[in-house]
Amino acid sequence: MKRGQSGLSLLVAVNKPSGMSSHDVVNRCRRIFGERRVGHTGTLDPLATGVLPICVGPATRLDKYLTGHDKRYRVRIAFGCETTTDDSAGEPTVIGEASPPLFDESYARSFVKSLIGEHEQLPPAYSAIKVNGKKAYEIARGGNEVKLDFRTIRILDARMHGIFFDGETGQLVWDAEFEVSKGTYIRSLARDIGRIVGTPAHVSSLERLASGCITAEQAVSLQTLESLGVDAAIDPVAALGLRFAFGDDCERFVSSGNALRVDQLNLNEQLAPGGRQDHCACMGKTVASSRPAENGELVSVVVKNRLQSLYRFDAKRLQWRSECVFATPVFRG
Repeated sequence: MKRGQSGLSLLVAVNKPSGMSSHDVVNRCRRIFGERRVGHTGTLDPLATGVLPICVGPATRLDKYLTGHDKRYRVRIAFGCETTTDDSAGEPTVIGEASPPLFDESYARSFVKSLIGEHEQLPPAYSAIKVNGKKAYEIARGGNEVKLDFRTIRILDARMHGIFFDGETGQLVWDAEFEVSKGTYIRSLARDIGRIVGTPAHVSSLERLASGCITAEQAVSLQTLESLGVDAAIDPVAALGLRFAFGDDCERFVSSGNALRVDQLNLNEQLAPGGRQDHCACMGKTVASSRPAENGELVSVVVKNRLQSLYRFDAKRLQWRSECVFATPVFRG
């Protein structure tokens, strides 16, 4: 085994603390698992907390299949100023008093609910989006103007938890929750809410509650991860949210990435999301799927209760074609 390779292949969810970058968490996990191949599946700002999925070893190949999922956040939106970073870590750029309607909880609930739907959003200048090969925040920190394009985003769900006045900052705060599509910036959403209601606003705190099928209940602190190690692993099959098949009968073909006949994989569906302690798809949480395979459908293939590969269905050839084979199957706990 090469230096820096632990032989591990697994997925964990870290409850990222505020003040650490996502890269800091990755480095901590490298030390915990003794594995250099570690990556996260969706950046969280240093200010933010919450669910940060971490892939270890060959499981890092899961990255591209986990980053496109919808996400859920709880955010506190502070009214009174916009900032350079659109959150409380930045310097104030625009200052203004909160208008009277913003103190009305019924107005706030109605307004937040009205945001459900499709929007055009301009990402924050302080973001990791690449502009001519450089990250936007690097350009912004250099004092240069950052030119980013608008992107289409979707707000799938939106709700208010309450309104309060922050005596320390002297700002009105909306405590809200949003479920959003891939690529949505909650900092930009807070900024835009302020502009719509006529009072500058920014994010004062942000927590990711879920990333796709991975929820806060599955996430552990870095301290807990230190003590649990591989016992903190969550089920990659449940995290992917795909239909799946048991490939034990054709293990030789699956582990080599060979094409399979349509009848060689019998599809199953999970009845409930998996957790750290209750996540084995073979333990009564599944049901045989009655739906036939769909052209282009991606499915997980489990061998000996580990995620061995991902296959995509080719309806024209009536074949399952290998898309991703894990050199070391991904541990399910």
